[in-house]
Amino acid sequence: MFDRLFFLITFALVNGTGVPNPVVATQYDPMVLPKGFTAQTMKLEVTDRKRDREIPIKVYLPESESPSTVVMFSHGLGGDREGSAYLGEHWAARGYVAVFLQHAGSDSGVWKDKPIGDRMKGMQEAATGRNLINRVGDVPAVLNQLEEWNRETSHPLHGRIDTERVGMSGHSFGALTTQSVSGQSAGRFRSRGTDTRIKAAVMMSPSEPRMGNAKQAFANVEIPWMLMTGTKDTAIIGGQTVQSRRAVFPALPEGDKYELVLHDAEHSAFSDRSLPGDQGARNPNHHVAILALSTAFWDAYLRDDAAAKAWLQSESVRTVLEPKDVWQTK
Repeated sequence: MFDRLFFLITFALVNGTGVPNPVVATQYDPMVLPKGFTAQTMKLEVTDRKRDREIPIKVYLPESESPSTVVMFSHGLGGDREGSAYLGEHWAARGYVAVFLQHAGSDSGVWKDKPIGDRMKGMQEAATGRNLINRVGDVPAVLNQLEEWNRETSHPLHGRIDTERVGMSGHSFGALTTQSVSGQSAGRFRSRGTDTRIKAAVMMSPSEPRMGNAKQAFANVEIPWMLMTGTKDTAIIGGQTVQSRRAVFPALPEGDKYELVLHDAEHSAFSDRSLPGDQGARNPNHHVAILALSTAFWDAYLRDDAAAKAWLQSESVRTVLEPKDVWQTK
């Protein structure tokens, strides 16, 4: 702790050249939270009548009752709206309305209440292109409903939501969902799922396209992206490898793009529970890094916080990382 504090003070005073830094590192800390804060949560159902589809969501509310920026989260294969609560709690504490989606057809319903021997088969059968299309459609449907609820004077979310600058995020299948609604193209054509309300995106365990050219697929990514993966980030289903996850960053166009590679992090490092196939113990600092970097990213690109952006693009980031973690920007 002392080493981290010493580094922050030193960096704040001298930015490598002996010249005082105008945006000092000590002025920004993405891990500072309101004392005693516990997010109010509510579980709601979004009905997409056009697709005859129900989308359960869980909303984490910030302290302020004024309109707050929305950040959304899409779970991985077999997950649900209850997962990765550590993200929702932290983002809400930092002043965001955190909305966690649940995608029918690729959620926990595909394995729960099934005999143990049938659970993997259920998961494999859910990893389909059709379910990806359904997930992509869930995102604008939820955003549209949030806007409606925000206008309804009788709804508990009335006046609490700002969807002008939305952050989108997800893990694994949720990362692929996020890629699809924030600029990734299918073949030579821009993805039909791109939603222009989304102004920044965080992908945890991203995916390289299975077919076609990666450069072409990501050429139309116009908004800031942050990729997070690990040196052991593989999954039993999906065929993605450490190499294919890391192939996304080099294919992205220049400008406000970031990649974090956590040393020894397995696929489960981004969730709040272990997953089948885990081989090592979970490292608590992985969540510290994930929370700090995602929060700074939201602050920088959804709130135009100059101090947050300066922090992201400085050596101050290393204070929340371990020596072998990789951090790069372009």
